[in-house]
Amino acid sequence: MLAELFQVLNTPHDKRQSSLDEDLAAFEYINGSLFEERTRIPSFNTELRTLLLESSELDWSGISPAIFGAMFQGVLEQQHPEASKRQATRRELGAHFTSERNILRVINPLFLNDLRAELHASNRTRASLRALYERLPTLTFLDPACGCGNFLVIAYRELRRLEMKLIAEIWGEERGVLDVDTLCRVNVHQFYGIEIDEAAAHIARVALWITDHQMNQEAAELFGTTRATVPLVTAPTIPCANALQKDWKDVLPPEKCSYVLGNPPFVGAKYMSDEQRADVAKIFDSLKSGGLLDYVAAWYVKAAAYISQNPKIDVAFVATNSITQGEQAGVLWSWLLGHGITIRFAHRTFQWSNEGKGVAAVHCVIVGFGLRKPAKRTLYLYNEGIKGEPIAIPAKNINPYLTDAPDVVMERRGKPLCEVPGMGIGNKPIDGGNYLFTPEEMAEFLKREPGAKPYFRRWLGADEFLNGYERWCLWLGDAEPSALKKLPLAMERIASVRQFRKASKSAPTQKLAQTPRRFHVEFMPKADYLVIPEVSSERREFIPIGYIVPETLASNLLRIVPHATTYHFGVLSSSMHNAWMRTVAGRLESRYRYSVHIVYNNFPWPQDVPEKKHRTVASAAQAVLSARNAHPGATLAEMYDPDSMPRDLQEAHAALDKAVDAAYGFRSKKDDRARVAFLFALYSKLTGLQKGSAKRPGKRKVKPL
Repeated sequence: MLAELFQVLNTPHDKRQSSLDEDLAAFEYINGSLFEERTRIPSFNTELRTLLLESSELDWSGISPAIFGAMFQGVLEQQHPEASKRQATRRELGAHFTSERNILRVINPLFLNDLRAELHASNRTRASLRALYERLPTLTFLDPACGCGNFLVIAYRELRRLEMKLIAEIWGEERGVLDVDTLCRVNVHQFYGIEIDEAAAHIARVALWITDHQMNQEAAELFGTTRATVPLVTAPTIPCANALQKDWKDVLPPEKCSYVLGNPPFVGAKYMSDEQRADVAKIFDSLKSGGLLDYVAAWYVKAAAYISQNPKIDVAFVATNSITQGEQAGVLWSWLLGHGITIRFAHRTFQWSNEGKGVAAVHCVIVGFGLRKPAKRTLYLYNEGIKGEPIAIPAKNINPYLTDAPDVVMERRGKPLCEVPGMGIGNKPIDGGNYLFTPEEMAEFLKREPGAKPYFRRWLGADEFLNGYERWCLWLGDAEPSALKKLPLAMERIASVRQFRKASKSAPTQKLAQTPRRFHVEFMPKADYLVIPEVSSERREFIPIGYIVPETLASNLLRIVPHATTYHFGVLSSSMHNAWMRTVAGRLESRYRYSVHIVYNNFPWPQDVPEKKHRTVASAAQAVLSARNAHPGATLAEMYDPDSMPRDLQEAHAALDKAVDAAYGFRSKKDDRARVAFLFALYSKLTGLQKGSAKRPGKRKVKPL
């Protein structure tokens, strides 16, 4: 019965058999190749028949096709009858179905807000409304990673609703006699996509047709009549292709395109498959250090090349926040800025949510950009937490770190921008765990080999430093050969390290097997030194930093600053430095990842600080250390948890902030946005760049990709 029904739906009325059952003949001709393909019909048993009937009794009319797309694709991934032909999982593809909530965060500032503003303008006239009405059917949209078409579906729905409001405004008094079939001119043929998965591409086309039908139903409710949904006479253009290999102009010539939008795949640079690396190789070829970029960045580069052929196009993509942080920001945005790209609007980091099975645990940004100088720029901030609702803030300029500040990018800097002590990383053993011990393991080892006691030193990684628990390291690098002969268990550890390194696939590690008592990286200052955890919780207002004694060995998970005074400790512990870190540092998941070359070496320190203000900062910094010492039973993690931070420590940090702000001569609002804008301006000055041209390379012609 189903097979026969599908055949009828694919046959025009004038070509159907005259003997066709009248119940089947009542079905309209669908067209659009929707029922053209012959498919395998499952053999129905009682359970399957019951499920089908129960589904048919539900009212599906109000369900968003965006949800249909996510549901259909999830079923196809799991239930494909031939295991060898199953599509890659969503994680492997880097695809994440976008919720309507997040789609609106893209399309509202991209085009809908402006169109609605025209509709509701206080000085609107019938002529201006008519001009807007005439423009809507000329707009075209390209999603070059469209998946099941969620972006196109919601954009089409909102455009149709806007058109219906215009029809009501312009011809409202003729509501009873309107020829809605003629007046509704926005159609699915204005929507284009590229999708690598054949099933998803097909679902996207169907979802747009379903949305068209839903909008026709809404028009009928508003005006009493509507245009016919079937037969399908127009169709969206959504080829099944690899968007990084496909020339986008073959899908939609740039001179005919209005907007590019979407949610390209999220795959980290280190996690790309061989095929994905091949995809981006040509695209990133013209970018210095392009190998550092995540997969999603390729869509930004291709979009820049595409819109260079029509600067009127505006673009907005969702991306992982990694492209606006750390080294990736310098690599990607140096190239984009150099090719004339300007950011129109941006959502700063927010928690991802979707309508597919298995919510993606990622932190995203949305960047809207183009080649034209925008009339206005808008930043969307998430002050109530990354799961909350955004607050729109007008901006003078939006730079690659999604901050209202000059267009500067932080590239890797080999030494500090200012005259301050250099920063390095701690010790990196590459020992297979043979030299590291818990207190219990060390006690057991020393019970068997007491002579090894002088060679044990306290070991601190980021976790040990923050949470206050013990680990120990057996440091044999300086041991005399004669002493080692008396330590057979220690010699066994050395032999194990040699074997561990020789077995490595890394040539440099294999070479280290020749010196098994030495670490890969050794950093052992002779005096007290400052340490900063490489990774720290995003919940903390301040990264906890502190001094440790030279007898303690810091691991490579700590950043080390020898010769740091309490003045240096004070500036690095201030809100000024922490605001800078939060803006330019990379992330590990949502946690901050402190970088020597990006965060510390590019940090603009206070200039020409009078001795009195210098002493004030140092004194306030010592007060922070004293406030910590007043809570000997608490760990740094506990003291810097925003829910349990001691009052005296809060007050000490407030006094330190006041002293550091005075050293900078900073008098603006005491929040991250104002501090970072101030620091970017100072960075521009210190790097010899004039205001308005900060680290923005001259425009270069974009070669086609």
